[in-house]
Amino acid sequence: MSITEIDRSYAALRKDRPAEPADALVRLTPATARGRQVPRWLRRGIGPVALVLVWHLASITGVLPAEVLAGPATVLSSAAKLIQTGELQEAVVVSMQRAMSGLLIGGTIGVALAILSGLTRLGEDLVDAPMQMLRTVPNVALIPLLIIWFGIGEAPKIALIALATAFPLYLNVYAGIRGVDQSLIEAGRTLGLGRAGLVRHVILPGALPNALVGLRYSLGIAWLALVFGEQINATAGVGYLMANAREFFQTDVIVVCLVVYALLGLAVDLVVRSLERIFLSWRPNFTGA
Repeated sequence: MSITEIDRSYAALRKDRPAEPADALVRLTPATARGRQVPRWLRRGIGPVALVLVWHLASITGVLPAEVLAGPATVLSSAAKLIQTGELQEAVVVSMQRAMSGLLIGGTIGVALAILSGLTRLGEDLVDAPMQMLRTVPNVALIPLLIIWFGIGEAPKIALIALATAFPLYLNVYAGIRGVDQSLIEAGRTLGLGRAGLVRHVILPGALPNALVGLRYSLGIAWLALVFGEQINATAGVGYLMANAREFFQTDVIVVCLVVYALLGLAVDLVVRSLERIFLSWRPNFTGA
């Protein structure tokens, strides 16, 4: 028995619900038709392209001095040099390893605690209050303690990312478990599911949308924590390149690193959105496919 079958059974009980007024759908049609005349990817790209053009114009006209912010042409030239020497690729690999290691550790802890807290009253009493208190502590403020506990190697960097990414997943998975439609639970009981069956086939799948939202938040925070983490005696990584560039006032290299962070964040976000299309296609209101 899956949540899809339970959802269909529940929908069958509500089949007599009156349909939405047809005129409401008609009113949406012209706007939808107009929107389809221009491809979505093109519409979404107009803003970034316009921003780069303004940046370029400000640079070549002298409105934006090079010592304040390098122009797009200079940034592209610096990126090409870093790629030719292999520095950029090496830095990206090191940073990705740190971010994914921290996310794996923090995500596992966050999800496990959320399940414990969401499924049992005892777990909620023991876990939720400490988690709510700890999540208000700025992660950067923990850096001195992490250095004392783990030294100045890779461990404090990964620990900082793990701490930063655990809380969004905990909060979203916990909210997802507690927010499962009670009617679906009742339908599952009617179909003969016990407690374990309800958890496996109804509650956890019902919390999956929230879990994926939490994963997207955690991935975004992972890059933010990585920037701070790579300031801790780093000898490699994108943050290390930024720190060196700061010492020599190389704004072009700093911008290259910022763009790399943005592209990495976009790439992993696209991966999560692909997972949403795979795992959430059963939802009646799903529009991501």
